[in-house]
Amino acid sequence: MSERLRIMRGREWARPVRPARREVLGAAPELEEGRPPLLFVPGFGHGAWAFAEHWLEHAASRGFAAYALSLRGHGGSEPAPEATLRAYTHDVVQVAAGLPRQAVLVGHGAGALVVTHALARYPARAAVLVAPVLGGWSTAGVALRRNPVGTLPALFGGGLRLHRRQLFSGELPEADARRHVARLGRAGRRAQWQLLAGREAEPAVGRPPVLVLGSPDDRVVPPAALTRAARRYGSAPLLFPGMGHDLMLDARWREPIDAILDWLVKDPQRV
Repeated sequence: MSERLRIMRGREWARPVRPARREVLGAAPELEEGRPPLLFVPGFGHGAWAFAEHWLEHAASRGFAAYALSLRGHGGSEPAPEATLRAYTHDVVQVAAGLPRQAVLVGHGAGALVVTHALARYPARAAVLVAPVLGGWSTAGVALRRNPVGTLPALFGGGLRLHRRQLFSGELPEADARRHVARLGRAGRRAQWQLLAGREAEPAVGRPPVLVLGSPDDRVVPPAALTRAARRYGSAPLLFPGMGHDLMLDARWREPIDAILDWLVKDPQRV
């Protein structure tokens, strides 16, 4: 099957995803150097605000136009309690297709799972999976062991609740941690179930380079899961010891975003 046919699916035409108002935040570099734009996709419960806190402006300061999307039902996007993984994927593809140049997709947490599905529809320049939650019942098992009170309701249609110690290291001031946790929302019930089902994404269009990074001290994604995710793309994970799951909000947030940008500029084919 050709890549064109894999992008243009009959099902997409027969049963289109319902349009939704989407929040997209952005930061532009002072000097346009023709580099590919970055599209950041937050994980479930997070919105574009999670990247607007630090990473958007920092990427722009290094010459990259940077955008962050709030998936439907998250952040400032339209409420969507019955959203599906397919709808989230549609959101990413639609926003990426509207950018001025072929984009680099950067997904965090369950947003990384959405990015892997978007890669089968959108020919990205490259992709980055940050602390990826790629689904499956093993994901639920880890969550139940580490956060039983917050995870159990999600198994019965409720919202998944993450606490401060899961998301951030002890280096982040308590006031900042509480402020971020207070902004967390919830994903659609159907999307949460689809995450647990762990349907693997189809091969990416054009086989773009993929970087996987995270922390060995992440209390959401264990090191073995990072290794499995990276092996799927023929590499090893880039690790940041001492950081929490929300690398973009933690105290040492500059380290992972600089590593991502360094990886992009290291190979001229990526920029």
